[in-house]
Amino acid sequence: MRFFRHTWNLIAGLLLPAILLIIPVHTLHAEDIALGSVAMDIPAAMVKRLSPLADYLSKETGMNVTFRASADLGSAVDDLGSETTQIAYLTPAAYLEAHEKYGAIPLVNPLSKGKGTFTLKIAVRNDSPIRKLNDLKGRTFAFGDRKAILQPAVVTSAGFRLEDFKSYDYLNHYDNIAKAVLHGDFDAGILKDSVADKYSEEGLRIIHTSPALPSYVFAINRHLNPKAASKLKKALIMLKDDNDAHRAILTALESTYTGFEAAHDKDFNGIRKLLSHSQH
Repeated sequence: MRFFRHTWNLIAGLLLPAILLIIPVHTLHAEDIALGSVAMDIPAAMVKRLSPLADYLSKETGMNVTFRASADLGSAVDDLGSETTQIAYLTPAAYLEAHEKYGAIPLVNPLSKGKGTFTLKIAVRNDSPIRKLNDLKGRTFAFGDRKAILQPAVVTSAGFRLEDFKSYDYLNHYDNIAKAVLHGDFDAGILKDSVADKYSEEGLRIIHTSPALPSYVFAINRHLNPKAASKLKKALIMLKDDNDAHRAILTALESTYTGFEAAHDKDFNGIRKLLSHSQH
């Protein structure tokens, strides 16, 4: 028995270093990173949109990146602030709130067809008599998330008062807004440009477009390990639509995305000014 025990210990001692060489180092000391996001769609759809990116980041950084869906804009912000998530995909307004409340740091912003900006569009049905923003007086209107303060700011900064609507409501997701306008539940609604373009083919017409706005942003918790932040940033900027695999990851997130660029807090000063003017 002593002979067999000695032999086994000898074999184990010889094999263990070889096994350790075969196993990637990152699987032995992987850092857990939770990726959050504002809720632009139902949770199942958001999982489908963000999971390919989480898998890519895991592979490229050697960290264990998993997607964690948030119920709405507010919870996405609070999740990032409380370190429930370490990185999150945020709207500009959500980033500003996360930055002001928790010191969140912008990491990268997505490029849509090569541009780091997007627009918000007000849409009606093709057969609607509404032709311009002022025609919305006495009409019904659909916004998205109640905390998406940029949406009403776009309306009011164009000189229209919210109290001039007959009524307005919040439908959470852009797809909900588009479908509600198409079905006649609301006279008009506000949509992200890519969603407006998608539903224009199904019967929506654009009557107003906002100025170019800074893109959505991936922001990180201010306490995130700088080495982890650097790995995430490098991996995201490396992701370009120059091959089928990368293109699939980008278009799963948003059909028009072509890559990422470094983001800076000063990029959002224009939105700060817009929000400030809309509140006066």
